[in-house]
Amino acid sequence: MRVGAADLVALEGEWFRMGNEDAYAYPDDGEGPVRSVRVDPFRVAAGAVSNRQFTDFVDATGHVTAAEHHGTSFVFAGLLPDDFPPTHGVAAAPWWRRVPGASWRRPEGEGSTLDGRADHPVVHVSWNDAVAYCRWAGLRLATEAEWEYAARGGLQDMRFPWGNTLRPGGEHRMNVWQGVFPSRNTLADGYLGTAPVNAFPPNAFGLYNMTGNVWEWTADWFSATWHLNGPRENPAGPPVGERRALRGGSYLCHSSYCYRYRVSARMANTPDSSAGNIGFRCAQDA
Repeated sequence: MRVGAADLVALEGEWFRMGNEDAYAYPDDGEGPVRSVRVDPFRVAAGAVSNRQFTDFVDATGHVTAAEHHGTSFVFAGLLPDDFPPTHGVAAAPWWRRVPGASWRRPEGEGSTLDGRADHPVVHVSWNDAVAYCRWAGLRLATEAEWEYAARGGLQDMRFPWGNTLRPGGEHRMNVWQGVFPSRNTLADGYLGTAPVNAFPPNAFGLYNMTGNVWEWTADWFSATWHLNGPRENPAGPPVGERRALRGGSYLCHSSYCYRYRVSARMANTPDSSAGNIGFRCAQDA
């Protein structure tokens, strides 16, 4: 079952205020300045590509992901059993472990499965893997501008797809880290790792999990400065680059170190990289 027309939400496109320059933004990420940007009408998937959908793609094409080629991928240490053998970590982020055998099929490495996660977003997929899926499905990745327009759901100058309050009325609206990162997750939002692609209420455009759950690859090369003098109508990233832009934050985001579960926040990674908190959703020209 590939992402199809029935899974796509038609968006009218229009001028909107993109970016953020408030104190909680990360200047090196290039969120600001706030600028008026226009996107043409397009369609975007209501949710991220699920494990069920990605399985069908692999069954139909025999695609082998980057993580499977490499034989390893990055897994959050808190998802591994206490007796998991020692593995290489990341010096600047020791909660990340390079786990042999970790891939979309085995999110926590050998011995893990997709049981109970068919409707969760596929993870451990590189940008190249995401593009391969989109091509098979006759779709594409959204540009950063399209992604942010979709995530905002028609709201202007707000942090989240529903407004500025993280938990309106005390209700959890997305899957992010609860408690003290990385030592204690209270699971107050109901999830330790990923959540189903349609978890939590959608935004006003009918789109699920535009913030939290998994980072989502976009079509653009990443730059912290390109947009300063770039086009304002249907903008895309620079023509070349080393890293691709991701949007939305993930289940590991926490305000103490990664306050990027906001509609304007950005991250970048190389196109062949993968991790247990990176997925994607599809888009299409109108």
